[in-house]
Parts: sequence; structure tokens; C-alpha cells
Amino acid sequence: MKKKLALVLAGLLTCSLIGCGGSTDSGTDTPSDDTQTGNTPSQEATMELDGDDVEDASGLDALIEAAKAEGELIVYGSCEEEYLAAACEHFQELYGITVSYQRLSTGEVQSKIEEENGNPSGDVWFGGTTDPYNVAAGEGLLEAYEATNASHLISDTYRDADGYWYGIYKGILGFMVNNDELERMGLDAPTDWQDLLDEKYQGLIWLSNYNTAGTAKLVVNTMIQKYGHDEGIQYLVDLDKNIEVYTKSGSGPSKNVGTGECVIGIGFLHDGITQIVDNGYGNIGLVIPSSGTSFEVGATAIFKGCAHPNAAKLWIEYALSPECVELAAQNGSYQFLVLDNVDQPAVATEFGLDPENVMDYDFADAKENTTTYVEEVMAALGSAADDRFQTE
Repeated sequence: MKKKLALVLAGLLTCSLIGCGGSTDSGTDTPSDDTQTGNTPSQEATMELDGDDVEDASGLDALIEAAKAEGELIVYGSCEEEYLAAACEHFQELYGITVSYQRLSTGEVQSKIEEENGNPSGDVWFGGTTDPYNVAAGEGLLEAYEATNASHLISDTYRDADGYWYGIYKGILGFMVNNDELERMGLDAPTDWQDLLDEKYQGLIWLSNYNTAGTAKLVVNTMIQKYGHDEGIQYLVDLDKNIEVYTKSGSGPSKNVGTGECVIGIGFLHDGITQIVDNGYGNIGLVIPSSGTSFEVGATAIFKGCAHPNAAKLWIEYALSPECVELAAQNGSYQFLVLDNVDQPAVATEFGLDPENVMDYDFADAKENTTTYVEEVMAALGSAADDRFQTE
């Protein structure tokens, strides 16, 4: 049995720290230069690691010193910005490394690093579903790293076998509905995927953009795996007849359900919980499709050829620790966590979400074929949907 090793990082923060630079979801090419400055007193920070002996501790000591020598880290985040900001700021507090971050959808990050082709402007990717991560890994754009803290993952399902990405959370795909609007229209809520094709829901459904959102790519893979290749693509063509808006980001539909602008949103149900719990939209109902659904693994990874490789490796260790992932629920992100040494967000189970009640998702097929499947769906849709696909 492996021994748990608590590593005390004392006196790392004896210098003044430059605050964590942030940006909005604007899709700009470079991280914001906006930073906050402040003096942080010397303090102790602890990160729990798992290792066979003290050699692991000395190895992490060396990594910390190498990362501190680099002094900077650039993070592209595809989780919600509140969680991204909190994670970046806490990493900086722990290690005295200046962190810049930018919030981009997973599809935007994938496109960005493909264009940069081995000379990335960022160091690490944080959050967002793994389908675009797998595409990037297959294109040789991610750096493999064997993380010590990966020993805390509850299953090998939540990591790339070669260490190109590691899971940090799990989210269930489903529907969020505005109960007030459905009642006003005299409509029942959809209970399964096929229900969404009913013409009574025409103009009421929002989904995210297949080109820009990892959530939408997961929907494509889910339908193809659920119904078969041709039938899955035809399902999405039929679904398009009822879709009013394709948002840039996967969380876009959830943010408009409570107001009634979107009556039925397809996305991750933890985003609906955020709207209910944090924003007070008690009129939102959460629906797990009755015939089964899939799930995302929210991940983190290193960009190959990044400018700060040691800080990037230290980020991976940090991202796989309670220090980082427990910040999610404190900042409006209520995904299930996939580490064995953390506290799960109780609110997720309070809403009846079962993280095990999901289909057996074929990650290997998604890794190999997502790009092709998206191209096939877009070709099948033709120009009919162009004016509804948001990119800003």
C-alpha cells in the first residue's frame, strides 16, 4: 500500500507576487496583460502527494525549484471563468509563479494550437471535455507527462494511457428546461433524445456550435455511438429543424434557460445546477435522457513545445490535487470529481445526478474520428444552419 506523503512547502512566498492576469471569453489571440499587484506574506502551503518513498518528494522539490526559476505560466482554460481564475490565483499563491490565463472554448483552444503548430503561445490547457484534447494529442500537439498525483485518479478511464491528458472532473450530458415557459405553452418537458425531434419544440432548443464547443462535439459522438454512424448524423440533421441558436461555448444554452430566452438547452447538467444554486433560477428543470446519455471528462494537459515546461508539469500535479479541484464547487462549478482524496460537491447528488448512470462511451473512436464526424455533420446540415452558429 502506498504511503501518503504530505509535502510542506514552507517559505516559498517571501517575495511580492504579481496578480493573476485574466480576460473575458473574447477569443483574443493573446492572454490579457491586465494584472493585479500585491504583497503576499511568507506562508506555508501543503499539497498532498502519493508516492512509494521520499524520492518522490525530492523529485517534486526539484520540479518546484525548476518551475520557480521559469517564473511564469500561461493557462488556456475551457472551464467556467470563475473556477479558472480561482485555480490560477491559488497556484500563484502557492508557488510564487506569475500566471496569465485566458478563457476559451475547447474548440477555440484546439484551433489555436493547431494554427501555432508546435510553437504554442500557452503552456497548459485546463478544463473542457476531452474530445478536442484527444484530437490535439493525435496531432502531436500535447506533451506526455507521467504525473505523480495521477495515482489518485479513481479509474484509468480518467486519463490518457500515454499521459497526454488527465481528468479532473466528470459531467453528465442532458437537458435543462424552463418549466415556467413550458407550462405557459402547454408543453411537457422532453424526457429522451427522440423527444427533441418533435415539431412542437421547433425554435425552442439551444445547442452549442459543433466547430467551437467540446460539448457539441460530445453530442455528435454520443449520437453516432448511440444510433450508428448514418442514423446518428441524420438525427442531428433532424434535430437542427428545432434548434434556434448554436452558442459558441458549451455552457451557453444553460445561461439562457432561466431567463426563458432558451426554453430547452442541451448541455452539461452541472451548468444547470450553477444557474439554479448560484443565480437563483428555480424555474430550471434538469433532465437525464431516459434511454441513456454520455458524460464528459474535464481534463488538463501540457502543450508540446511550451515556453515554461517545468511550470506546466507542476500545474498538472496541482490540477490533480484537492488544492485545485475543490475550488470548483466554491466557484460555481458542480461537476463530479474523479480523484479519490477529495470531497465531492454534495449539491450534485442532491439534484439526483448519478455519475455512474451513463453509457459506455467509446473514447478511442472519439479520439480517432471526432474531426471527421464534425465535418460530416456540417456537410449534412449545409448552409441552412450557418446563420445560427455563433462564434463570438
